[in-house]
Amino acid sequence: QAAPRALLPAAAGDGAVPSPLLRQEEQLELLERLDLVVRNVAELRKEVEELRTSLQHLASEVVGEVRTHLEETQRMTRRRKFLFPRERSDSTASSSIYFTASSGNANTDDGESEGGYSTANAESDYDRESERESEEGEDEMSCDTVRTVRRDSLDLVPEDESPLVLDSSLEEGLGQLLEQADRLHGGDEQDRREGFQLLLNNKLAYAGQREFLWRLARAHCDMWELTEDADERRSYATRGKEELELALQKWDQSAECHQWFAILCGQVSEHESIPKRIQAGYVFKEHIDKAIALKPQDPQLYYLLGRWCYRVAHLGWLEKKTVSALFEVPPTATVQDALQNFLRVEELSPGFSKAGRVYIAKCYRDLGNASAAVLWMDLASELPGNTKEDAEIEKELEEMRSV
Repeated sequence: QAAPRALLPAAAGDGAVPSPLLRQEEQLELLERLDLVVRNVAELRKEVEELRTSLQHLASEVVGEVRTHLEETQRMTRRRKFLFPRERSDSTASSSIYFTASSGNANTDDGESEGGYSTANAESDYDRESERESEEGEDEMSCDTVRTVRRDSLDLVPEDESPLVLDSSLEEGLGQLLEQADRLHGGDEQDRREGFQLLLNNKLAYAGQREFLWRLARAHCDMWELTEDADERRSYATRGKEELELALQKWDQSAECHQWFAILCGQVSEHESIPKRIQAGYVFKEHIDKAIALKPQDPQLYYLLGRWCYRVAHLGWLEKKTVSALFEVPPTATVQDALQNFLRVEELSPGFSKAGRVYIAKCYRDLGNASAAVLWMDLASELPGNTKEDAEIEKELEEMRSV
């Protein structure tokens, strides 16, 4: 067959022998480049598909959250209709119904509850004139019981009501309890499990106290770290987060409440989708910043902020694209930002943690300062490993040294 004219030299005659324009090595190199392009396109297509799936899941979650919020608003509206009648103190029947509803034993169907209340109210009105004197003492006892039960739960304390004031004996008991909880939190695995159970056993007595609540949330964090099962971990983190959501409504100026709420948000989102993890990152940063503003000399807070900065500085391509698609103002942080926070930890408390020094070494390595990285790896090796995080960071330290 005649060779294509394009493969012949420009000055060749009709009898010229065709010669390829590309040598064999060049053809192989071209084929390798084309193969690389095809693989990159395939990977890009896969990442775009993952991003599309994440956005679809996010849309479904947003719709679900809006629907849940609307349903909860409607339920709260229906409950408010009975708030004042159910707290009447001139009828034992009405007080008893409010107590039952507060305990969770009443029928949850709105129509039946309304009908049941109307019947009981009518009966109390019928008997009021003949039994008023005997009912007055019982009414006072019933209303006192209602008020006590309402104080036992943060869910039932009105926003304008002050926290329950403890008498001297309970206050002394609370001080001893908190001291013991702090000691157990700083102990080994068995101590922290014991501390968690100790706080749970005393929740009914001290649920309205700020210092107790944030320690209870911290104990949930401990259990999250000590548990391997994913469902159990999520359960511990969710319950602890719910405790602090209520606490922050009353104690927004508590650095500890903001700190542990931020940590629990991160724990809850560990096994979530990329959009949820990014949203949790925003919440984490917001509450850590508030905690630092309230307690600027706490090294733990700067360590947490350094971890956040380091994580944001190392976001993957897909995560960055997701952030850009979901948020007008994406979170920004650099390795230098992370380094400054970790160095601040050392300034406030030298040798605060083994993990903190390893992260300083990581930052210097990423910034190209090998000698400083080696120095901080040596300093990290001098510290004992006291926590599960220290044990995990020890493995990273060994890998860094081997490289």
